[in-house]
Amino acid sequence: MSSHLGHELGPWERFNYRLFWSLLWIITKVWFRFSIVGRENLPATGAYILAPVHRSYLDTPVGGMVTARRQRFLGKESLWRNWFLGRFLTIVGGFPVERGTADRAALRACQDVLERGEPLVMFPEGTRQWGKVVEADKMHDGPAFVAARAGVPIVPMGIAGTDHAMPPGTRWIKPVKAVMVVGEPIPAPPVEGRVPRRVVSDLTEQVRRGIQAAYDDALRLRGQPPLEFPN
Repeated sequence: MSSHLGHELGPWERFNYRLFWSLLWIITKVWFRFSIVGRENLPATGAYILAPVHRSYLDTPVGGMVTARRQRFLGKESLWRNWFLGRFLTIVGGFPVERGTADRAALRACQDVLERGEPLVMFPEGTRQWGKVVEADKMHDGPAFVAARAGVPIVPMGIAGTDHAMPPGTRWIKPVKAVMVVGEPIPAPPVEGRVPRRVVSDLTEQVRRGIQAAYDDALRLRGQPPLEFPN
């Protein structure tokens, strides 16, 4: 795994970040006409884990519009081999993890980011899933484990509409409405020393319920059910 998580942004890099974020905000706002509910649930300062539902490749750029604050996310280390792309990804919040790295090494990198006081985006469902139900057997314990170790809250988020904008098998992004709902933060349980598996499992289930509630609200506000795709 790469040893660097990116340095603190200087004035020029902060300017570039705000410029890139503002341009993307305009593009996504025009294309998706998105609305955000519950933005006040995002902590204004300090570290947290943003845990969105995952139904589309578009969830990362669209979900990133929920706040102008730079949020960190993992990316394949190979993307940083291109200097320009690597600089861009670092400025917008990405940090490299070597492909095939053991899970604990990636989780350690996530914990390091949180210990620096930065917010982090993690998808508890891992890869994209289909349908309106956040299934318990599709949830990963990584976000709960990292949150418990770092002592930071997890903020669930529902995103509705991105699956309609770019269904599987399509190459074009349709201009459909998207809705984001930010749920109430779920505090990390008090833990000293080693994090018990039971604590992680219980927190993962709390996160699943929080994501489901936020996703249900997003779907309801959008006014139509999600697309259903075969596995």
